Amino acid sequence: MNSVAFIVIAILTLAAALAAATLQKLMHAALSFAVTFVGIAAFFFLLGAEFVGLVQVFVYIGAVAVLIVFTILLTRHDVEKERGFNWSGVVVAIAVFSGLISAIFKTQSVSVAAPAIPALTVKRIGEVLMTNYVWPLQCVGLLLTAALVGALILVLEEKG
Repeated sequence: MNSVAFIVIAILTLAAALAAATLQKLMHAALSFAVTFVGIAAFFFLLGAEFVGLVQVFVYIGAVAVLIVFTILLTRHDVEKERGFNWSGVVVAIAVFSGLISAIFKTQSVSVAAPAIPALTVKRIGEVLMTNYVWPLQCVGLLLTAALVGALILVLEEKG
């Protein structure tokens, strides 16, 4: 069952990623990009990494993909205009793919077993964030708040 689920998720995720890269209409490409994020989250759930899967759903699908869709809807006046095929993107993708494949084949396989680590739970992540990493967490929160206030100021200045 796990192999069948992996194959189905892999096919759907790759098809959505290919559609996001090749669709002519920008809105359709953005929605395919969101479907690709759903497939990646499904991989995390399949691997048993529920926390990372939920972060993928909340942050990337709930925030980034929705932000991309709303940005397209709010800024483009020619939504129905089709875009041409981007051959430079294909060249870059092939170069990155071949670089990754060559790095994989050059890597020696490791025969030493990894040490067993305790299960990482959401409770443990919360404890570590609120004890060892409280200052970096607060700095990131402050930075995101400043970015949000800056974006609101820019939007209000454009309308004024």
